[in-house]
Order: sequence, then structure tokens, then C-alpha cells
Amino acid sequence: MKKGKDAMKEILRALKKAYPKATTELRWQNPFELLIATILSAQATDKKTNDVTKILFARYPDAPSLANARLEDVEAIVKPLGFFRQKSKTIIATAKKLVEEFGGEVPKTMEEIVRLPGVWRKTGAIVLGTAFGINEGIAVDTHVHRVAHRLGLTDQKQQDKVESDLMALVKRDQWSWFGHALTLHGRYVCVARKPLCHQCVLEPYCPKIGVDSRGKE
Repeated sequence: MKKGKDAMKEILRALKKAYPKATTELRWQNPFELLIATILSAQATDKKTNDVTKILFARYPDAPSLANARLEDVEAIVKPLGFFRQKSKTIIATAKKLVEEFGGEVPKTMEEIVRLPGVWRKTGAIVLGTAFGINEGIAVDTHVHRVAHRLGLTDQKQQDKVESDLMALVKRDQWSWFGHALTLHGRYVCVARKPLCHQCVLEPYCPKIGVDSRGKE
């Protein structure tokens, strides 16, 4: 069951106080780096991804250089991450697409960015919102999905439907920030097992539906 407008205002107020400048923990210096880092971060920690991209971007700082990279050389760098072979192929293909269709630049619309290999709405929302300040969606990762359900903000299971529910509750100019705030909250407080409810700024508004004493959903 979804939250009413009054409760949602309180949730947003508490999140704003706790995470006023919420953003990604991936390290990046330009939209290209954020795009590639976000693709590589799938099923990997941001810390490990940052370790890898530090080396990767030193050797391949832009789309043209990565587009011309040898697959085995990229694999050697990306190897510490899970699914490194597929990820290496994907980021090279993405770089080639950027060069061939977008002049080596990251496109600024959701319609265009999801045409890139390995890019879905979640990645698109992160890159557009974080790099360009363009709010085209709310990035629903595993943390956002978990926190949204525990708070009763959605009862949907599919990522796109969860996103639609959240976008209806939050003003468009807050979409990017809200996604990052829920990610940080889920990563450090509302964790999957043994959530830190006693430290949670959202505890007064959380029904804890489906969460037992061990924190399992």
C-alpha cells in the first residue's frame, strides 16, 4: 500500500536532512567516465569499480581510445569485476557506438542513451541526472527496490513499475537526488539483513511490512 502525500512529505524531508547532496559514489570526471563506470558497476561494489576505472581511464580516457582498444587488454584491467569478459565487450561496443553515432559524446536524452550497448533505464537515469542534471527517471537498483518496498511506497516487483510508482510520488526535479538518497540509505542503513532501524531517520514512517527480527524480507 502506497504512502499518502503527508507521509511522503515527511519521508522526503527526512531524506533531505540525512542526504542533502546525495549522489553516486562512483568516481568520474566527465559523462563518458560516469557512463562506463555505471555499466561496470553492475553486480560489483562501487569501491571495486572505482579501483578498476582508475586504471581503465588512465589508459582509455575517452570514447575513441576505448573504441580502438584490444579486447584482451581491456579484459586484463576489468578482470577484478564479475562478468569481466562480457563487461569488457560491452564497454568497447558502447564506446564504438558513441564514436559512430554521437561524435564520441554521451547523448543527453533517455531515448538516445538506451540505444547504447549495456544501457537500460537505470543507467540512463543515473548518467543523465548526475552528469547533466536532466531528470528523466529514478534509478531503481537493488537498494532502492528494497527501501521502497519496506516503506510501502510501491508493491510492484518489476523495476520499471517500481520506478513509475516512485516518479508519481516525487517531483521531477528531485528524481535523480531521490534515487541516490534511497541507494545510500539502503546501502548503509536499510540493509538487506539486519537493517539498522534504531539509526534510521525514516523509522517513524516505516511500517516494516514483511521484515522479521532478522531483517529478512
